[in-house]
Amino acid sequence: MLAKGSEPLRAPHLRFQQQAAEAGTLHCLVLDCSGSMLKRRNLTLAKGLLLRWSEQVYRQRGELMVIGFAAGQARLLCKPQKARSSNHAWIDAIGGGGGSPVAAALELAERTLARERRNARGKRIGLWLLSDGRFDPLPARPPSADFCVVVDFENASVPLGRAAQIARSWGAECVPAKNLLTR
Repeated sequence: MLAKGSEPLRAPHLRFQQQAAEAGTLHCLVLDCSGSMLKRRNLTLAKGLLLRWSEQVYRQRGELMVIGFAAGQARLLCKPQKARSSNHAWIDAIGGGGGSPVAAALELAERTLARERRNARGKRIGLWLLSDGRFDPLPARPPSADFCVVVDFENASVPLGRAAQIARSWGAECVPAKNLLTR
């Protein structure tokens, strides 16, 4: 039964509206490969977590990007792309040593993430800083990231607590790396 004044549904009443494809999430991991991370096998732990996370991002059909920083330079270890199922070779090849140019790494991350943001509006972007925080000054939060997480690898006998300071200044979560081993 039709309501008074209404007419039957006809083809001209129907309009196709293409739904925007879900843009997904790009996970940008910024990995401290400095000499201090080599001590106490923190870089080895970070690479193990990176391998596990890359497999999770692959299963979630997300995108992954990895920047490494050490020895005065920051470089793109994995360009922004759909996560792959096999990541052992390039993760195993990550080396370390030298200083911690965190500012250069976060500048590279911001340039790359800003470009990704322009090319894929609606994409959610997360930045994960994996570091022991043994650098100065503390870096500013990259503005193109929707959310940030600081993974704290500091396990020195005299902790500096810089990862927690970075997380507070960024409005980010700070997670001790040792807590991720059981997850």
